[in-house]
Amino acid sequence: MNFLRLLPVFVSALLLAAHFFRNGLMPVVVLALAFPVFLMFKRAWAARLVQVVLVIGAIEWLRTLVILVAQRQASGQNWTRLAIILTVVAIFTGGSAFVFFSRSLRTRYNLGS
Repeated sequence: MNFLRLLPVFVSALLLAAHFFRNGLMPVVVLALAFPVFLMFKRAWAARLVQVVLVIGAIEWLRTLVILVAQRQASGQNWTRLAIILTVVAIFTGGSAFVFFSRSLRTRYNLGS
């Protein structure tokens, strides 16, 4: 059951890896795919590290949103759909950090109350 609770973390990692792959940043792709491995450790620091990476990932999506919307606006292209999609992806990635508030994951990673 914990796998289902952690599924948003894995999906967020894949989305981040795809984003960095598109930009040709292979070392960062490897890091994006590797950070969920820390979930194998049943320690609070592992869960917190994953949460930090997810928040940084959400910030990266927002940074990308600002850059791409500015490019689209400058070229006179429609940017609304792009903004909606990237906003949803940023919220999903940042929201994935909240899975660790579930009782079973708090217990698994010794996160306390």
